[in-house]
Amino acid sequence: MEKSTSLIVMLTYNDKTVANAAEIFDSCKDTSAQYWGFKEAPLPLDKMKELYNNMKRSGKKTALEVIAYDEEKCLEGAKMAVDCGVDMLMGTVFFDSVNELCKEHGIKYMPFVGEVYDRPSVLDGDIDKMIADANECIRKGAYGIDLLAYRYTGDASELLRRFVSEVDAPVCIAGSVDSTARLDEIKQASPRYFTIGSAFFDGDFGEGFDKQIDTVIDYMKEPAYV
Repeated sequence: MEKSTSLIVMLTYNDKTVANAAEIFDSCKDTSAQYWGFKEAPLPLDKMKELYNNMKRSGKKTALEVIAYDEEKCLEGAKMAVDCGVDMLMGTVFFDSVNELCKEHGIKYMPFVGEVYDRPSVLDGDIDKMIADANECIRKGAYGIDLLAYRYTGDASELLRRFVSEVDAPVCIAGSVDSTARLDEIKQASPRYFTIGSAFFDGDFGEGFDKQIDTVIDYMKEPAYV
């Protein structure tokens, strides 16, 4: 398994794809970010396909994150991922039907674990159970886990540390990564991926969407301080 931690730039704000996502990508595609994604709503499917095709033509890896909690909506999101030809499907609650569809089409599936609800998503639940559920998802063939660590109603730092160390698969820390303090925690835990979306729009890492991307990537290359 790769050991480096990669940023996935999400063209989303408050868990919804921004209307000018295509324009933002065009202005930022020459940054160091290799992984790009957005949510299943509210862009029309044809616009989603256009944007993903542009990302792929630019040599990027692509992710669709689906905020859905029942099987029908999760499967609908997975079918969008197939239609768009993305590399990774993130989010959804784990269902065998979604897992099988992803395996059939060579899509890396990274479902949520825990009790996830609302939009923007909130995470609740017991850490031990989340770890056990994650390992069961991996056993069934999921590629990794989409962990809403900083949306957790409990101790986010403990969840992040334990989850990454006790789940033997790629983990993506998604949602509310909005400070260097949180980047430091992510560096120390060393998950495979983390996402930033809203924080770039809010200017939490400086000025300019493109400059913030490279600022974060450069910061993640610096040694982690324990």
